[in-house]
Amino acid sequence: MSSPSPAVPTAAPVPSPTAPAGAGAPVAPGGVPAASGASAASGTSATSAASGASAVSGPVVSARVGSARAAASGPTVAELLDFVRRTAEDLDLIASLPLDPEGRTWVRLEGPGGSEAWLIGWPPGSGTGWHDHADSVGAFTTAAGTLKEHSLAVRLPTDGWKTLELNDGVDRSRELAAGQGRAFGQNHVHEVLNESDSVHAVSVHAYYPPLPLIRRFSRTGAVLRLEQTERPEDWQ
Repeated sequence: MSSPSPAVPTAAPVPSPTAPAGAGAPVAPGGVPAASGASAASGTSATSAASGASAVSGPVVSARVGSARAAASGPTVAELLDFVRRTAEDLDLIASLPLDPEGRTWVRLEGPGGSEAWLIGWPPGSGTGWHDHADSVGAFTTAAGTLKEHSLAVRLPTDGWKTLELNDGVDRSRELAAGQGRAFGQNHVHEVLNESDSVHAVSVHAYYPPLPLIRRFSRTGAVLRLEQTERPEDWQ
């Protein structure tokens, strides 16, 4: 495999982003990605089984922020994880999401403390591709089906590069069944997949601050390439 030019930085491994206890492994319900979560953004807009729904239409879930401090400074990672866990237990909400066999669907939710939240449907074989969440922290929980997260225990340069080579030992993978989830810190890089060949998955995601941008990457072996940068108007 060819390596990047010498002027391109090499991504060195760093400790995994700090997460609440229980959020670092797929143990119910703590644990991508995210997702992005999964990223909440995808290349396919939300659709209705009958008529094409708006990406921000549908039920809105509200959440209480437990303290004046959280309300003033925004929710913590632990509070985002608690929100997605509780929301994933709302069976009526989960069942209300339109599912499309051809692509992911999503509905915008009202997250706690001004956070950005999404309910996302994943048809069999769908995924996000590699991406990050800029300076936002986040959490997600699988509400139905099973999702697989591949992530990088590495902090990428924020700018000034197009291609870089990943060091050995930075790859992480986890499987998140219904009721399992995880939280993540800033600049978390991952991809989320529904590897089932027959079963839809549904998940709940929350980010704070609301996502200012998402960087999307392609990967060939150890070489990661920045492909595009998306902003909120691209997915809302």
